[in-house]
Amino acid sequence: MSIFPDPRETRFSSEREADLFSRLSRQIAHAKTTTTAFAKSLANVDPVTVTSRAALAKLPVIRKSELLEQQQASRAAKGDPFGGYSALGIAGWNANASKAARVFASPGPIYEPEGHGSTAYARTARALYAAGFRAGDLVHNTFSYHMTPGGWIMDAGAVALGCTVFPAGVGNTEQQIAAMLDLQPTAYTGTPSFLRILLEKADELGTPITSLKHASVSGEYFPPQLREMLKIRGIVGTQTYATADLGLVAYEAPDPNGNVQGMVIDEDIIVEIVRPGTGDPVPEGEVGEIVVTTFNPDYPLIRFGTGDLSAVLHGVCPTGRTNMRIKGWMGRADQTAKVKGMFVHPSQVDAVAKRFPELGRVRLVITNPDQKDAMALHAECASSNEELRAKIASALRDVTKLGGEVVFAVAGALANDGKVIDDARKYDV
Repeated sequence: MSIFPDPRETRFSSEREADLFSRLSRQIAHAKTTTTAFAKSLANVDPVTVTSRAALAKLPVIRKSELLEQQQASRAAKGDPFGGYSALGIAGWNANASKAARVFASPGPIYEPEGHGSTAYARTARALYAAGFRAGDLVHNTFSYHMTPGGWIMDAGAVALGCTVFPAGVGNTEQQIAAMLDLQPTAYTGTPSFLRILLEKADELGTPITSLKHASVSGEYFPPQLREMLKIRGIVGTQTYATADLGLVAYEAPDPNGNVQGMVIDEDIIVEIVRPGTGDPVPEGEVGEIVVTTFNPDYPLIRFGTGDLSAVLHGVCPTGRTNMRIKGWMGRADQTAKVKGMFVHPSQVDAVAKRFPELGRVRLVITNPDQKDAMALHAECASSNEELRAKIASALRDVTKLGGEVVFAVAGALANDGKVIDDARKYDV
């Protein structure tokens, strides 16, 4: 992480895959020996056999909702506050483990540990470098340093890159503007909406901010109109995709004209795109859930389902970076719906589809004609018939315990948007 540009970003894909999967078996062994959760879920897995994407795909996915449930259950039993997923200890439990340096909280709450000397968050340096940040730049960091790790994630990357950080945090708009006018930062990290607020408020006060040249934004949608507005002001704005659990996942790398094509995956993680509700990888270009495996020894998440949808973008980045690219955030994978008082999950829809190999994409559409819930399974099929329709309807009832219509569609008719359950109900107001 001390050399920029990072030469690993332009290595051959085969070299990267060999490197990642040579490290993976050690990480799985480490997770099994240092965390109770993975000791249980991977009990029958021999780490030395997990040397390819196909082998990795056989391991269970731990989704954010499951992690929250396990943390809550463990805390209710006065046990491990991290639900068995942390290799670190804190006062009162796991006394023989290395102690955490910090503990953060995300909505839920989900608690995330950080170890002493950890470089997990410093990986954002790679994203900031791609965004145009350079050693010596003053970075105005408006992510929160309070309870959540957002501020610390960007702070760690900026410091690793050799930048100076002003830890502005959130709120206090006029005070932040005053600090920016005094210190003249060249770079910004924070949400895109707050950057807009700062710039427009400064204009309103008659003290426009003119020192910013680069902005790495995250945490919310970055609209094209705002990107263009920044460009007009001489600011190159790029997106960084990072989470509290994982640190950096992917980042935009603009070409010399400031244009971007997708988001480049970080060098120190393994990313898979899987069918929502399952652990099955989808073909390149198909929309699915982002699943990440990290090499963080303190919080060794293996096949962590982020709940975010995206798709692999074919080809390599115009900047010469050769890692996998994704199209960016395309929605949420958790499409669970309650129908007639019963929950229906994407995994159940997938279970129905797997019984019929002749089907292509499937989508369960939920409506409420006359304010009464109704389901229809839309399925792509090249050779449909009434006998097959009846069998699928029977399987749908068997799996979900709810009846529903089956609607056939031609191949390619259903949108490639990762949606497995479409809740199209409308309610009278």
